[in-house]
Amino acid sequence: MKKIATLVGAAVAVTAAAGVNASTLDTVKNRGAVQCGVSDGLPGFSATDSAGRWQGIDADFCRAVAAAVLGDAEKVNFVSLTATERFTALQSGEIDVLPRNTTWTLTRDASLGLNFTGVNYYDGQGFLVSKELGVSSALELDGASVCISSGTTTELNLADYFRMNGMSYEPVLYDTSDQTAAGFEAGRCDILTSDQSQLYALRLQLSDPDSAVVLPEVISKEPLGPVVRQGDDVWFNIVKWTLFAKVNAEELGITSANVDEMTSSNDPSVQRFLGTSGNMGELLRLDNQWAYNIVKQVGNYGEVFERTVGTASPLNIERGLNALWTDGGLQYAPPIR
Repeated sequence: MKKIATLVGAAVAVTAAAGVNASTLDTVKNRGAVQCGVSDGLPGFSATDSAGRWQGIDADFCRAVAAAVLGDAEKVNFVSLTATERFTALQSGEIDVLPRNTTWTLTRDASLGLNFTGVNYYDGQGFLVSKELGVSSALELDGASVCISSGTTTELNLADYFRMNGMSYEPVLYDTSDQTAAGFEAGRCDILTSDQSQLYALRLQLSDPDSAVVLPEVISKEPLGPVVRQGDDVWFNIVKWTLFAKVNAEELGITSANVDEMTSSNDPSVQRFLGTSGNMGELLRLDNQWAYNIVKQVGNYGEVFERTVGTASPLNIERGLNALWTDGGLQYAPPIR
């Protein structure tokens, strides 16, 4: 979910953070670990497994940053944050990067002292309904009660959608996504609304996942991506190019399984990527094997997508907009050269 910090609170936090964002790279190296903000439990994005290990597309982005900066994807301290806590934690320096399923908006980009580094997942808001309700379209939801997390962009999108379509609804507000799902399962509302990716994750948590269905309508743009503090361009570049490296690796056909073999490639693009020629790492103030370490230890974008939220995962989400641009999707990264 995507709660919006108040501008007053944000201004205070930005001021307080003024002294912490000058040398994040040095701080991370001295600490020996990346402080990474993740959700308080969203399957597919960031949630702990039975062994207590963080899994998901956001958790693996944290590992990719650690691999690039420290050469070891396991050198991450995961900090579980609610939607309310996340921006303050980043502004204050409690965390170094926030990949936590957070939507890139103008307000957040321009008023919170933060920079979005790219889009890790193209999402959109949708609706989860009980099959017993017998509806097949969101346009049939006039008068419905809606479970929703309060103070979110999801809440604003919902109001806009119903107003524009001349429909009314009754909001049933909760503080967390788990509470929202519990309210939906208990029958306190007719429908649950959130980002579609989150709906698939919450559906898995129902006692009978087959009792509910995600409607086809997508009512908003929700580009989710990693966030860093403003004022530290070196760290901004590192996090940004970590994301770009994962996408470029997939496009170049470099995987965790063949990356060692690819170090012998004659392709100049592959050579620059893997650090066998050029000084791309030095430009980022990193080791020249920074991108090699990302792919070897974490995988390219496609590998991470498939095992965390894709068809090889319990969420079983198609690539769709998150396919490479060469496959009809939106994932496109500047070249490493």
